[in-house]
Amino acid sequence: MAQPDKRTLQQLEALDVSRETIGRLTIYAELLIKWNARINLISPKTVADLWQRHIIDSLQLLPHVPGAGPVADIGSGAGFPGLMLAVAGVEDVHLIESDQRKCAFLREAARLTGAEITLHPERVEECGALKAGVITSRACASVGKLLELGQFIATEKTQCLFLKGQHIDEELTEAHKKWFIEAHRVPSMTDPDGIILKIGAFRHVADRN
Repeated sequence: MAQPDKRTLQQLEALDVSRETIGRLTIYAELLIKWNARINLISPKTVADLWQRHIIDSLQLLPHVPGAGPVADIGSGAGFPGLMLAVAGVEDVHLIESDQRKCAFLREAARLTGAEITLHPERVEECGALKAGVITSRACASVGKLLELGQFIATEKTQCLFLKGQHIDEELTEAHKKWFIEAHRVPSMTDPDGIILKIGAFRHVADRN
């Protein structure tokens, strides 16, 4: 479904997304549907609910992104949430994606939507020169794994915004074995079982003292 429905338009308005941006998001949606027939960007089962399951789910991070960049999106895939944030006007967004086919899609999507992004077609471990003010991720890995990856691009002031689902308690229990985390949960606006996990600081348990 390339065009947003009435409910989606109301949510976009609540997120202060402009009509011009909605137009660019619609261009993105049309491109994703086209490319998804050739490469696996999202599950075919979710195409009909593309705006809610993927686009709005990503854009709900907008009120939580602090002003200090860069914003580094780990495992960008089809562009969720990083590319969506860039389309909506978030500055200095870096998309990290090692799958070259998905990188080709991200380049084309950024070109057609006019989104200003920096694409890193490599693994996070190879992005050591990038120091992120914010790290985002969605449907990429567990909290513990994301922190393990994030340490390569994080500073002491880096904040994390992870879109998470119903297994968050298990993920946090496992993550706390290796990481000291200052975390806050915000209910998702698209999934009753989902949350935005905001991590203000993280470091190895061994470094706690």
